[in-house]
Amino acid sequence: MLIYGKEVAANSLKKIADETVDFNNKYGRVPTLAVIIVGDDPASQTYVRNKINGCKQVGFNSLSFEYADGTPQQEIVDKVKSLACDDSVDGILVQLPLPKGYDEEKILANIPDSKDVDGFNASNIGCLCLNRPRTVSCTPLGVMHMLESTGVDLTGKNAVVLGRSNTVGKPMAMLLLNANCTVTVCHSKTVNMSEFTKKADVLVVAIGKPKFVTADMVKEGAIVIDVGINRVDGKLCGDVDFQSVEPKTSYISPVPGGVGPMTISMLLFNTLMCAKTRQAE
Repeated sequence: MLIYGKEVAANSLKKIADETVDFNNKYGRVPTLAVIIVGDDPASQTYVRNKINGCKQVGFNSLSFEYADGTPQQEIVDKVKSLACDDSVDGILVQLPLPKGYDEEKILANIPDSKDVDGFNASNIGCLCLNRPRTVSCTPLGVMHMLESTGVDLTGKNAVVLGRSNTVGKPMAMLLLNANCTVTVCHSKTVNMSEFTKKADVLVVAIGKPKFVTADMVKEGAIVIDVGINRVDGKLCGDVDFQSVEPKTSYISPVPGGVGPMTISMLLFNTLMCAKTRQAE
């Protein structure tokens, strides 16, 4: 069966929109998300546009700040600091990746925990590791919602994550561990990777290589979530060779139409959670 992130995201967005109405009735305002983008990368421009449209869909306010590639880093840091002190702003997002020459870590470090809607802050990552999550990296959180939509109990399942990035692989592994899976993380230095993937009841692939996972690497009846987004010969494809792998799976997410829509909905979910937490303080 296919797991369409678009359908799961639509349900999430409906709940967020309803809760936004309740939030507005209670506090007389709606959540506000501020987005900063540097440079003119087409993919980043599209992502930001989708995030702004998502805000409109659920009834949020959105602020967008665009900077040309070459803008002094301090100017961007100053904007982040200004937004951090602005009580009307609930969430701050710096669109990644930044152009070459910018220190992402130094820029992101100025986003306070309470407005870290991407869940990249070291404190929020630490809370996730302690199984006391606040805001969680959007893509892994979206994957968990997709897995939940299958109705499969993850307790005791062998879960394998391909990729160890700070934004996807590592938080994904922690979320699966917190869901009582037995978790293995594979990466570019893993020897005999297929020996691990063939034992996976749940396989989450975020390795950045088009059609990397083939049918011979997948266990019969596995759940496969493809996080990859690649463009080959002008067409989008994932990190999984969908045509060969799909017949072996019990559930699989397609690309496009799989994880992508969930990332946006989880960003909005995080923004609402930040707004609620800040309002309660």
